[in-house]
Amino acid sequence: MTTTKAFYAGAARADITPAVGTLLYGYNPHQESTSIHDNLDVTAMAVRQGDDTALLMSVTVGDFQTELVNEIKGLISAECGLDAARIVVAATHTHSAPNVAGMEGWGGVDRPYVDAILIPAMKKAAKEALENLQPAEYAVGVTESKVGINRREQREDGSIALGQNPWGCYDPNMTCIAIRNAETKKGILNIIHYGCHGTAAGCNREISRDWSGIMVDRLEKETGTLTAFWNGCQGDVGPRLTNGATVGDIKHVEELGGVAAMDAKRAYEARGMYVQGDLHIYQGEVAIPYKPLLPEAEVDAKLATYSEPEKLFNIQKLEYAHYRAIKDVYEAGVPEHDTHYRIPQTIISLGEVAFVPYPFEIFSEISLRLRYHSPIRYTLALSNTNGYNAYLPTEDQIVRGGYEILCFLYSGAYTLVNNADQVLLDENLRIMRDKK
Repeated sequence: MTTTKAFYAGAARADITPAVGTLLYGYNPHQESTSIHDNLDVTAMAVRQGDDTALLMSVTVGDFQTELVNEIKGLISAECGLDAARIVVAATHTHSAPNVAGMEGWGGVDRPYVDAILIPAMKKAAKEALENLQPAEYAVGVTESKVGINRREQREDGSIALGQNPWGCYDPNMTCIAIRNAETKKGILNIIHYGCHGTAAGCNREISRDWSGIMVDRLEKETGTLTAFWNGCQGDVGPRLTNGATVGDIKHVEELGGVAAMDAKRAYEARGMYVQGDLHIYQGEVAIPYKPLLPEAEVDAKLATYSEPEKLFNIQKLEYAHYRAIKDVYEAGVPEHDTHYRIPQTIISLGEVAFVPYPFEIFSEISLRLRYHSPIRYTLALSNTNGYNAYLPTEDQIVRGGYEILCFLYSGAYTLVNNADQVLLDENLRIMRDKK
């Protein structure tokens, strides 16, 4: 469908780099930064056509706690006069940034950082992007990239470990959306989309955007246009490092970042003709069923196995917190609750490009299935967007176990059904096909 209404786009960036000494998120709650390898930032893209306006933000942090991102969207809404439901906030998932996830076992949200640096910068970028709206057109380029590799390494005994799985699923598509002024032909924003964990730096102490930062900086320098990264389905995809692992050090960041930069440049050069945007904002609700609670006797037996729960962290703490949360529900009298986890959904389409947010670390097969069935040619799934609810695997991987599966099974008292991947696909396609 085409439209005669003019399409507008604007973009802006603000710095969100913390002070050295800030705790870094992703591995243990006590990882203190000792230097800055590259600055963190937030990039905002505003789009408008007729009466419709939306804002899509990329923030170089790990994951956004759902309550926190809702708070920030509310503040931006008040500042900019834009409906909070039309603000999409994505995290790039670098593990070398402050903690804004607050996930059980990984430490709490760094509230001083949020209040002093993150919120003011996000409000600034959002406001400037909206003020910078200009007549725009876009072009899309796609290339195959091997920056990522399935990270669910299968050992000889069949167990799953974090590493590299050369026969496992990953999405090889790297997409570049180049947006420029329709009149002057000057670049407004380059969007790079690809699905891969930001863990190349490993358990490092440098503040960094990880491998995607190198890529973004290079394409920005080559094109003279503001450039930003939006992460795709990266739940089971790690960086393809030369050490054969899914984590390395800051040298691996630079090494893989160089490969990613070449791929991004190739995607940019593969772009087709520029066309006017045809903005459509799909809104609805995604509802995923919960599993029944475990019987109280099983919960009691599990809790009895923990002797010093206060010393636990990461997955062990998450598992304990899961059983403790169920016990709390029983002790409160098992009140009636919603049978589904409900997610307000906003999908932004520019015409042939659609951005589909997921508040999870989504497995890569979901990206492939969504794109195959989508009515929109370039359908780009966004992980860690508009909130965070740990991993969401494909149903076939649950039987294999592993770190991601444990996170899925132990997040909160009420956990999602095993076929949540299919439910998500069905629900999002339903919203996208609703043309009202």
